[in-house]
Amino acid sequence: MSFEVPDDLYYLESHEWIDPETGHVGISEFAQDELGDVVFVELPAVGDDLQQDEEFGVVESIKAVSDIYAPVSGEVTAVNDALEDQPELVNDDPFGDGWLIELDFDDVDLDELLDADEYADQIA
Repeated sequence: MSFEVPDDLYYLESHEWIDPETGHVGISEFAQDELGDVVFVELPAVGDDLQQDEEFGVVESIKAVSDIYAPVSGEVTAVNDALEDQPELVNDDPFGDGWLIELDFDDVDLDELLDADEYADQIA
C-alpha cells in the first residue's frame, strides 16, 4: 500500500509531521492507518512550551493508545478544537483538517527531522 507523504513537510521517525510554513503538527497518513479509527485526541494547552521529541499528547483509537511527540521545540499557539467533537478528522484528512497543534518554533530544529524522501523510505 502506498501512503501520501507531502514533500513540503518534515517528519519524525515516530510518524509526526510539521509544516514549516504554518507550524501545524499532525500524524502521518501511515500512522493513522496503523492506528485505525481514532476515537479520542488529548492535546496540550495553548501557551504550553514543548521540547523536541517530548510527548505532548495522546491519540486513542479502537486498536491502540499512542503517544504523540513534538517534532520541534516551541510554544503551542493553537490546538485543533474540532478534534474534540470530530476525532475522526485525523483519519479522514491527516495532513489537512486533522492537524493537531500549531507551534511557534525555531527553524534550526528542522535539520534533525526526516524530509519526505527519507520518511517515505522508512515506511516503505
